[in-house]
Amino acid sequence: MIDKISPSIAHALSHVRDGSTVLIGGFGTAGVPNELVDGLIEQGARDLTVVNNNAGNGEHGVAALLKAGRVRKIICSFPRQADSHVFDALYRRGDIELELVPQGNLAERLRAAGAGVGAFYTPTGFGTELARNADGSAKETRIIDGKPYVLEYPIHGDVALIKAETGDRWGNLRFRKAARNFGPVMATAARRTIATVHEIVELGELDPETIVTPGIFVSSIVRIDRVATQAGGFRQQA
Repeated sequence: MIDKISPSIAHALSHVRDGSTVLIGGFGTAGVPNELVDGLIEQGARDLTVVNNNAGNGEHGVAALLKAGRVRKIICSFPRQADSHVFDALYRRGDIELELVPQGNLAERLRAAGAGVGAFYTPTGFGTELARNADGSAKETRIIDGKPYVLEYPIHGDVALIKAETGDRWGNLRFRKAARNFGPVMATAARRTIATVHEIVELGELDPETIVTPGIFVSSIVRIDRVATQAGGFRQQA
């Protein structure tokens, strides 16, 4: 019987190893699997390469992982914002490597990994520093129909950590509004995908037409509670 429901976050994260590439869903603070990130800090894996849309907010989630000294390199689109002081300090000291990727390219590089695309050409970044590799060498370019393009390669992950709304024991997932963001493409781009959900339903209760991420792309799911706060919002509790 296929049952991808994990008894705990610690159990779900037990396969993560030092040096792994970890894809972490989220756009700003929407859809970030904070409970999984906190669990990863407790789990202890080090020397990680993290792929996320930004480099963390405040000292929570991805920023907490950076502050714990677990990340060697981050691949993201928006490393600096008003509350990115953790990343700023690490980068200025030379304690973390940054690969800056335009947001559309980031999404497409992840999608390409899941789709089995070996590489693709994009006009974004042509003629800028983003058209150079980490060692300073120029990326391959090409003129197609009179327009210049840059060759980009897929981003594959060892594990993806994503936040969904509803799932079943086969790992089929639905998302809530903007929390969907990078989760679906990251799930297809990783060898293992771990998702938190607020509700686990019986098989057949999810309308197949509403399933965003099929269970074939999901390794395990963990249910987390949603608890009201005094401010009238919500926080998630493992």
